[in-house]
Amino acid sequence: MKINKLFVLIIGAALFASCVDLNKIIINSPDLDKISDGTYQGKSKVGPVRVTLDVTVKNKAMSSIVIIQHFNGRGKKAEAIVPKIIEAQNLDVDVVSGATGSSKAILKAVENALKN
Repeated sequence: MKINKLFVLIIGAALFASCVDLNKIIINSPDLDKISDGTYQGKSKVGPVRVTLDVTVKNKAMSSIVIIQHFNGRGKKAEAIVPKIIEAQNLDVDVVSGATGSSKAILKAVENALKN
């Protein structure tokens, strides 16, 4: 018996929505003045979404964010948040509509990279 991929995605999204309260995920912007130049790796997991990324800091600013892995289901469009983070130079940016879980996972991975 074949399982329809769309059906699996819908069930997965419903389970994700019912298991994770995205409003309880707190994102804190790091103090870039306290971070030395270098590249830092961060990871996060929000429900079934997993993100691994590298954040490069140069002259007390985030100069690049490279997503290494983003297991996201249908949340790939959340990757559009990366240039917003770099432009704002903090994590207080709007999440991508329709990809809130992936957006929060990316933001949390950046926070995790820079808080250590």
